[in-house]
Amino acid sequence: MPSNVTTSNYIYRMGTAPNTRAAVSQKNKVYGYCTNGQAFQQIGVISTFSTEESRTVDPIRGVGFGDQVAELVPQATEPMTMTLNKTLLYTANLFQVTGYKGGIDGLVRSLKHHRWPFDIKQELVFSELASLFDPNGVAVTATVTTGPTAADNPIVTPLALLTFFEGCWFNSYGTEYTSDAAIVAENGAVTISDVIDGISQYGEFIDSGLAPTSANGAAGAGYSLRFASASNVNSVPV
Repeated sequence: MPSNVTTSNYIYRMGTAPNTRAAVSQKNKVYGYCTNGQAFQQIGVISTFSTEESRTVDPIRGVGFGDQVAELVPQATEPMTMTLNKTLLYTANLFQVTGYKGGIDGLVRSLKHHRWPFDIKQELVFSELASLFDPNGVAVTATVTTGPTAADNPIVTPLALLTFFEGCWFNSYGTEYTSDAAIVAENGAVTISDVIDGISQYGEFIDSGLAPTSANGAAGAGYSLRFASASNVNSVPV
């Protein structure tokens, strides 16, 4: 049996969340392969879940062309990082909910005991308001893997924005026991190999938007004027 708190437990049962156009943290679900688990299971009592990535963008200038940037060139993107902070449970610590045999399940007590990477799945569940009235919400076809279904609520089938974080490694982990607080928190920082939506094929010709050669590449379609056919950038000597 995986060491996790099941949704059938009365203490940690699922609650309700408000329906708003703004995204709320109560509708953000995080999943991992709990120890000995065969599928993603929702991770409970997470206090902080955050992701961040960056890349350097270098300017190109030309001698004799004044103080003018000719083009900005993005460099390689640094690996995305994730922060996972949760309350320590006696039978389910941060290592166990991400698949490592720690705690009561095995010998893993340190980052140096981790031999294989893990995956994390995120579901940002749309509110019924967004699913019913927001065109972008309706366009999302992925449904939540747990929770209410159309049978529970025939008005609208829950939709979610899925994100998969592949090949993750902890780069730091810590716990803190203090005399003035009873709750013990676990703090973990994660480095991620890749980020995908779980369905699409990625590559050179991904439709990322803003492309002047796309089907919506007509004038005024929203792409940068630097790439417009009427842009004076075409008259600049090479």
